[in-house]
Amino acid sequence: MKLCILDNDVLDPAAAPIWGSYAAMFERLLRSVGFQGAVDIFSARCEHYPASFGSYDAVLLTGSRADAFSDDAWVVQLRRRVSALLTQKKPLIGVCFGHQLIAHCLGAKVARAPQGWGVGRTRYTWHEPAQFSDRAEQVSLLASHQDQVLELPAGARLLAGNAHCPIAAYAIGQQVFCIQPHPEFEPAYSAFLLNLRRAQLGEVLYQEGVAGLQDGHLDGARIAQLMLDFIGGSETRQAPGGPGA
Repeated sequence: MKLCILDNDVLDPAAAPIWGSYAAMFERLLRSVGFQGAVDIFSARCEHYPASFGSYDAVLLTGSRADAFSDDAWVVQLRRRVSALLTQKKPLIGVCFGHQLIAHCLGAKVARAPQGWGVGRTRYTWHEPAQFSDRAEQVSLLASHQDQVLELPAGARLLAGNAHCPIAAYAIGQQVFCIQPHPEFEPAYSAFLLNLRRAQLGEVLYQEGVAGLQDGHLDGARIAQLMLDFIGGSETRQAPGGPGA
C-alpha cells in the first residue's frame, strides 16, 4: 500500500518546529489508526511532484491558506494535475483546500463563504452513520476556513454538513473522499491558528473558537479510519460514500 501526500502549504515558522507540516500531521494521524504502508510527501506549493502517480494507491491533498480557485501559478498547475488524476480514476482524498480544489476541478462552485469563517471545534451531521461502528450521526472536528464548496459536485454523495457549512464532506464511489474540517489537527494547533488570526476573526468568534477546544478532538481518528478504509489500508475496504455510492 502506497500513499502520495501533496502538501499545499508551509507552516508558520513558529509552528513548524512543533508540528512539522500538514503532510506530517496526516502521516501521524493515519499511522495512529493502523496505516502501515509507504508514504511519500511532495510540496505542490513548491511545484514538487512525483515523476509518475502510477505507483500510488491514492493521493491525499492537504489544506492551504491559498484559494482553490485562485490564479496562482502553483494552484493552476495543481488543478491541472488533479483533473488528470480524476480522468485516470486515481483515488483522491481532499481536506479543506484539497476538498475545495477537487470540487472545483469537478465543476462545482467554490468561493468565499458569505457566512464568514468557520473555526474551532465544529459539529457536523454525518449522513452515512452506518460507516461508523457505533453508527454515530454527529461528528465534531476542528475547522479553519473561509472558503467553502457551495455546490455538490456532479455524481457526488453528501456525507456531512451543518448550517454554516452545508457541504462539509462528500464522496464519489471509491474514487473521491473529501472533507472540509481537519481530522489531522490537534487542539493545540487549532489554538495556534486562532491566536494567529485573532484580529482578523474578531473577538467574539475567537473566544467561541478557543472555548470549544476544551472538549478535545476525538473524532479526528474516526475520520482517519474512513480514510484508511478508502485507500485500502484496512482489512475491509468500503467506499466512504457507503454501499452503492
